[in-house]
Amino acid sequence: MTNITLASASGIRKKILQDFGFVVKVLPANIDEQLIKDSLIKEDADSFHVSRALAELKAKKISTQNPDELVLGADQVLDCEGKIYDKPKDLKDAKKLLLVLNNRKHSLFSSICLYKNGTNNWIHTERLDLTMRHYTENFFDDYLNKLGLDTIQRYGVYQIEGTGRQLFHKIEGDEYAVMGMPVKALIDFLILNEK
Repeated sequence: MTNITLASASGIRKKILQDFGFVVKVLPANIDEQLIKDSLIKEDADSFHVSRALAELKAKKISTQNPDELVLGADQVLDCEGKIYDKPKDLKDAKKLLLVLNNRKHSLFSSICLYKNGTNNWIHTERLDLTMRHYTENFFDDYLNKLGLDTIQRYGVYQIEGTGRQLFHKIEGDEYAVMGMPVKALIDFLILNEK
């Protein structure tokens, strides 16, 4: 079993790692993601680079404070036709986002980064393409009311590990990466490098 420090408060990321046999310590990085994201977008960074930069910043911050630990930073960016969408602040925002994604294909860029002793050991990004089915506004109202505010604030306003699976006609890519943790790539790297 590998000990890993997760620089994220995401419960689903922690659970995925534990399900694959990792011993997980959680130390959220608590960086101002929105400020950093906005700054990167102003510099014309695309979704791929934004997700990587945020994952790396989280890992670097916690690694600097805990140099002997293997630290994993993670981030995910939702992109629809080249536009980056933020996490919804409320039910109204969530509905707007679902209506944008309705009956369309969008992408998630899911990045993870490993640091040890303040040094970047590895970074990986997976692009996942998801095609949403067509739904009515009433369906989205019911769906969001059932999920509640806490759940809809998860990125992309869907909970792919639960009821959100029904929203999609097609998911191209690893569902663990859709949940924000491309764990299979992480395991491959650790096996190759015996971390």
